[in-house]
Amino acid sequence: MEEKRMATWIDFSISTAYEAKYPGVAFGLTLISDCQPLSDSAGFDQYRRNLLRKIRKRETLANISRRIDVYDRFFQSFGFECPLPQHLKRTIQSGFPRYNLMVDAHFMAEMCAGILVAVTDLDRIEGRLMLDVARGGEASVGMGGRQFTMKEGEIVLRDEKDIICVLCQGADEKTKVRDDTRNVLFYSYAVPGIDGIYLKEGLTVAAEAMAQFGGGDIKGLDVFVEGRSI
Repeated sequence: MEEKRMATWIDFSISTAYEAKYPGVAFGLTLISDCQPLSDSAGFDQYRRNLLRKIRKRETLANISRRIDVYDRFFQSFGFECPLPQHLKRTIQSGFPRYNLMVDAHFMAEMCAGILVAVTDLDRIEGRLMLDVARGGEASVGMGGRQFTMKEGEIVLRDEKDIICVLCQGADEKTKVRDDTRNVLFYSYAVPGIDGIYLKEGLTVAAEAMAQFGGGDIKGLDVFVEGRSI
């Protein structure tokens, strides 16, 4: 399988099959190392409230909603339901959900930028990462042991052993973040019609939250479009 090596701070490549199927469709990653559990809960709550006020502004919310509609149509083209519309509705009504710092940062990144973001434990990834498209009938195991069967052309992220995330179906159990996760990798998929600048916007929210409230060190943040970082 032909591929292009993309970054110096992480072993990541994009397959030529992906570039042929989805020309100009961006993908982004950011790595925050040596993270610790949240200690300043009051400060983090205030940080979340400030972000929530921003996304509730009428014009900002309208733009976020338009991007989420683009994701929704893409998911529907493969026969799946996109989680983003319901996430946005709940967030606007009730605020950001509260789980742990890593998962919370992922939700804030999604909602603030209107994009799809995943969070994973870098140390549980086996070998290099590759953004690719699935072959029809390929299978993988998602969180909670759910069985995923790929449709031809689905966007997937692989390590050297497994498919670790299927854009329209979900992430795997193996690489999910846990209480002892210290090296946190966020990645974000665009779909046709989503500009890569919004991936950078969302990943920046996640990275800065982890650095400020988890004491982590931002090792890299890149968004790739057609073989270059934007």
